Amino acid sequence: MVLSLASASLLGVYDVAKKVSVRENAVPIVLLMSVSVGATIWSAMLIYQSLAGNQSLPAWLAVDPITWAGHGLLAMKAALVGTSWTLAFHALKALPLSIAAPIRSTSPLWTLLLAVSYLGERPTGQQWAGIAVVLISFWAMSVVGRKEGIRFSTNRAVFVMIGATVLGAVSSIYDKVLLQEYEFSPATVQAWFSVYLLPVMIPMAWKWWRDRQRPDTDQAAHAFEFRVSILWISPLLLAADMAYFTALADPDALVSIVSALRRTSVLVALVAGSRMIGEQNLKRKAACVSGILFGVFLLLL
Repeated sequence: MVLSLASASLLGVYDVAKKVSVRENAVPIVLLMSVSVGATIWSAMLIYQSLAGNQSLPAWLAVDPITWAGHGLLAMKAALVGTSWTLAFHALKALPLSIAAPIRSTSPLWTLLLAVSYLGERPTGQQWAGIAVVLISFWAMSVVGRKEGIRFSTNRAVFVMIGATVLGAVSSIYDKVLLQEYEFSPATVQAWFSVYLLPVMIPMAWKWWRDRQRPDTDQAAHAFEFRVSILWISPLLLAADMAYFTALADPDALVSIVSALRRTSVLVALVAGSRMIGEQNLKRKAACVSGILFGVFLLLL
């Protein structure tokens, strides 16, 4: 539980770092720089492990040797996550953090719906109740959003964030396949996925640079400003994921409790967003977020 709460806290700070980094900034370059940090960290560890051997690192950091087919599977994960992140970062640039983070926290709802549609799973009565609570809370959040001029039914950024969340849910199901069916270790998935994210992000950064060279381009809209927060995005996510995987590795850990606790990251983002970014309607949003988290808890039990 301590590790789960640590993971949630790190994820909340990670959300804030993303918002600070992309606000009025070029998303493709922010993404490229942030994933470059993660790729550099894991590349250094891979080189060190190849020189010193697997025994030189703790078991939870050791990366297993994999086949070319395995590399292909992990490259597919990088492409999936890279698309999800691109959508999420663009939406986060346009939306208040206190709106964007709760939308992302509905991921278990989409995961369950995908499992029902494609894996033949059947929700229990309690899970149907959780779905209802999440949807009602999501509707309440849309009502609060109207007070800030954000109409969920017509706002493009809201649909982009929902798309990013759905792709994140697909990634969660794919993670289950990689970790359980193909039996990749968490460190192996995290290491190679971080490395392969780099080539996924380069084409978008290249397109941004080419567009910026055109004389008819809006230079203000394509402006990039380096911020220290960009360098913290990837390390915060890596640390949050490692705490999460370590928590799940405990034989006494209940995945329902671990996952539910991890979703409390939205509370950190909500409070930090109000303090650091000066967002509005905190009390109403907090009530909606509480409803979403309660629905998520019912889904995960």
